[in-house]
Amino acid sequence: MQTILISGHLGVRLARLFTGLFLYGTAIAFMVRANLGSSPWDVFGQGLSRTVGISFGVATIAISAMVLLLWIPLKQPLGFGTVANAVLVGIFADLAMLVLDTPNHLLLQSAMFLVGLLMLAFASALYIGAGMGPGPRDGLMTGLVRVSGLPVWVVRTSLELFVVVIGWMLGGVVGIGTVVFALTIGPLIQRALKLLSVDLDKAAGRRAVTPN
Repeated sequence: MQTILISGHLGVRLARLFTGLFLYGTAIAFMVRANLGSSPWDVFGQGLSRTVGISFGVATIAISAMVLLLWIPLKQPLGFGTVANAVLVGIFADLAMLVLDTPNHLLLQSAMFLVGLLMLAFASALYIGAGMGPGPRDGLMTGLVRVSGLPVWVVRTSLELFVVVIGWMLGGVVGIGTVVFALTIGPLIQRALKLLSVDLDKAAGRRAVTPN
């Protein structure tokens, strides 16, 4: 049976890619503005933003660029979706943060965080389903797994512990949201992939395509 999201039509795949990235950046903005703690990489982005005096989105783009430099010794193949992710997620996050404020009640903050979390899981399924290359951080993880021979969970946990500690030291917000994200994002993305009928083998195996 043909899956819903893996399609040979480049225009459809690009629409899914950009929709996914837009929702992903917006979802990050929701969780950051909720001020309950974000994902480890977004804690790092917050910390870098506050330390250097740049916007969160620009900090996110800078981190993505630094991560992509680490792809070079790992000999990771670069896809169009990888570059789009590195540039657009930060831009979309900044745009969303222009219109979002931190609520003044814990219940509203919690609701805002939950909306962001669910949106991010759905956006991830859309983006992965486009099959146009992994995001910078995912590519770093898979490259390190391939080179080191360590299990995925060891590499991913080590990376996220490292960036969350650095982000916290730079002034990023670590809180209950960080813990909730770590415990739930995997199952939520898995559920979203199933809901959208994304075939991971086809998504991973499809060659990255650069539009003319």
